[in-house]
Amino acid sequence: MTESDPALIGFAADEIDTSAPTRSARLKWVVVVDAALPAGRAVNAAVCVSAATAAGVAGLLGPDAQDAGGALHPGLPWAGCTVLAADRETLAAIRAKGAAHEGTFVADMPAEAQATRVYDDYLEAVAASDAERFDYLAVSLVGPKNRIDKIVGRLPLLP
Repeated sequence: MTESDPALIGFAADEIDTSAPTRSARLKWVVVVDAALPAGRAVNAAVCVSAATAAGVAGLLGPDAQDAGGALHPGLPWAGCTVLAADRETLAAIRAKGAAHEGTFVADMPAEAQATRVYDDYLEAVAASDAERFDYLAVSLVGPKNRIDKIVGRLPLLP
């Protein structure tokens, strides 16, 4: 679920510099995952919010790479992505802070997403719940570096 208008957030073509270090990018991307999740569920949550982020943030992925044999490898995030860990209470606060800032893309994964096997059932579960009551498994944020750093503070990397 995204809070922000994805058309407003992203990199313009002239900002994409794949020869520069990731720290030089104007926007920062972080994925924060529930530290208490088992490894498989944590990876699932991170991948799901990352897919939503890649689709919603312009210019996030670099060009495809071609190996010496001519095979193509789809582009990866040229500006990098940091995967952090937090408890569920902190995840909810991070999501709320990110959603409160215009110019910050937010993608989240409520626990209902892993509790259902049919997407329409997930949609119904979300529609029947208040956002304040969700247990978030992962939150993805893209925005100006200083804003993202303030939102996530000094959270540890996901082990």
